[in-house]
Amino acid sequence: MSHDVAHLTHRSSLSTLSIAYAGVGFQVARGITYIGSEGFKGMSRFTAWISQRKRVPYTMLPETENTIDDEVRSSWDVNASNDPSSVSQPQNWRHRDRYAGALLFNIGAFLLPALYNTMSKLWVADIDASLIVTTDVYTYIGVVVEVLNEGLPRASWVIIADKASRSLTQRLGLAYTLILFQSILGLIMSVAFLAGASTFARGFVPREVYGASVTYVRISAFSALSSTIETAVASSTRALGKPDIPLVISTTKFAVNIILDMLIISRFHVGSFQPTINMQAGIELACGLIASFVGLGYFLWIASSQHRHHTRERSDSDHGDVPRLRVEDDIGIRPSFRALGVLMRPGILTLAESAIRNAFYLWLVSTIVALGATYATAWSIFTTIRWGLVMVPVQALEATSLVFIGHRWGSWRRHIGKMTRRPGRVPLQTIIRIANPALVSLAIALTIEVPLAIFLSIWGARSFAYYLSQADEVADITAYMWRTIDWCYIFYAASTQLATILLATQPKWYLYQSLVSNLFYVLPWAIVCQVIDLNVNNAWTYHSLVFGGSLVFSFLDIMIVDALWVWRLMSGKARLETFREN
Repeated sequence: MSHDVAHLTHRSSLSTLSIAYAGVGFQVARGITYIGSEGFKGMSRFTAWISQRKRVPYTMLPETENTIDDEVRSSWDVNASNDPSSVSQPQNWRHRDRYAGALLFNIGAFLLPALYNTMSKLWVADIDASLIVTTDVYTYIGVVVEVLNEGLPRASWVIIADKASRSLTQRLGLAYTLILFQSILGLIMSVAFLAGASTFARGFVPREVYGASVTYVRISAFSALSSTIETAVASSTRALGKPDIPLVISTTKFAVNIILDMLIISRFHVGSFQPTINMQAGIELACGLIASFVGLGYFLWIASSQHRHHTRERSDSDHGDVPRLRVEDDIGIRPSFRALGVLMRPGILTLAESAIRNAFYLWLVSTIVALGATYATAWSIFTTIRWGLVMVPVQALEATSLVFIGHRWGSWRRHIGKMTRRPGRVPLQTIIRIANPALVSLAIALTIEVPLAIFLSIWGARSFAYYLSQADEVADITAYMWRTIDWCYIFYAASTQLATILLATQPKWYLYQSLVSNLFYVLPWAIVCQVIDLNVNNAWTYHSLVFGGSLVFSFLDIMIVDALWVWRLMSGKARLETFREN
């Protein structure tokens, strides 16, 4: 196959795939069942007002161990709201407060970065196909930073998304705290990457391209800062019911990236200089920083405007009564150590889960890199397919499910009493209503991912790999990798949606299922990959068992843990987490 034919084939496939995503996302969203707004009528804040007037510090309410009677349990209305303004909320299915509308926003927010990451491989292939593997340094830095991004930000689904028991001011204060704390951690991580660039490149770049990769690592180091800011803003704003802000971040990054790439590193760039891979790294870093700060600025502006409007609305509703509703609203939004403590408790669990999982992943990646440039390049292209456009529906559905399960869980806990830790026997109908967003996401994910996996296995994987690498050997290895375990990613799509039930309700259960998967499956196979004499001919036999087998094992694991979680709620044995004010 000539270069031109491969080029045209890939461009056509990429365009078809992008159009298919947009069409499928729109049609699926139109058919999604209405998911109502959550929350209930507000409970009195008179105690908080008295405490402020008397300068008495806040004291946590005593925990309630009493079980709830059947009448209270069964009377929960998922469509109730404690926000008077919710009555006037639009009922259009495309609104961001509805499941379908939020899903459309999230598809756009995840599609644009995935599309650019795929295109960036094309630019690098035009510069030097042998350096494609170097661009994965950016990915591996992202894996390390992911430990931070999956710590406190994932706590937002169960804390910030609880709009039934926390006021707008409290939720915004939690979001500000999360963003500030993550920014500090990201800056520290960036300095560490900059200082250890040589060591990092030695561990995750093949020897053949090590010399050209050290500078790339140094330039990419501060992507940790942009990533932590972007993720913190995206997670907190989605939990606040504002999926348009992550879309603004993605759109900004995509637009600036395309403009700079066309001007500097494309075949049609201005000037007579020769583009280099370090220019591509600089562009990616600049766009990440610009987009994250644009998103942060937009969020601060929106939050300030919403808070002022909310305060005026609350003030107008008092009509001369005791201003108990204005106690918290009159307090400015600011980060606090108390809010950090509230986020830290569930955040520690998700941080530990991510640290264990990603440590095993990087350990395995080091065995892949050690096999040389050909195998590592094939792996790089395989991960581009795997975590690129293919995973967009899964990620968008996961984010949407997390938000709405978080809303419903908070609404239900407020209904039974937010200080209640022993809810008694919870009806199965109530549990299904809480978990319904995950079940809807599961059905949509399977509808999209099954035909997509078949399409790529038959037509897409090899041509895409050949276009990037211009090497038949690399293309054949990549196609073989995909055909071997493509079906495993259907299980991944399913388990990701089912895991949102645990992550947005009781994160400790999410940690438990991850520990089972990583300690009892991934760890033994990771040890095998270290002690076996791996070479290009036999390596994928073991790597497929690790990466593909772990997805199937995780699916079975999450099914069992979800069932156990449901059983404990239904049998009255469940013990809920302590509710903490910020």
